[in-house]
Amino acid sequence: MRVLVQRSGNASVSIDDKVVGKIPEGLVLLVGFTEGDTQEKIEVMAKKVVQLRIFPDEEGVMNKSILEYGGSILSISQFTLYADTKKGNRPSYIDALKGEMATTLYDSFNEELKKYVEVETGVFGADMVVSITNIGPTTILLER
Repeated sequence: MRVLVQRSGNASVSIDDKVVGKIPEGLVLLVGFTEGDTQEKIEVMAKKVVQLRIFPDEEGVMNKSILEYGGSILSISQFTLYADTKKGNRPSYIDALKGEMATTLYDSFNEELKKYVEVETGVFGADMVVSITNIGPTTILLER
């Protein structure tokens, strides 16, 4: 499981020019799954995301989590996090989990996150336009 975490101001996801998810501030997560990902890994990753201290404290030091700072999460499925270019310029996505299993894990991950904060999502497998105001910029790759 890979999660690209971005500290964000205003962020949204649209499909066919219709906004399906948006947050005023918080975290944007690009989420990908691979073979061997389990419910246990999802639970651990969700806790890691909400406990990640990348928001400023009173002195401006990145020392607060989204739980302490406030905000929401915009979660986007992103199978291309498992792109492999070892054999050339055309990426292979063979390591990305496909179909119903990936959809189930993505939904489960978002339900875990909702135990802690408000979560907006895109639509699994859809062609989406994601608009992100990356604050910092702060972008961190988590892998489990």
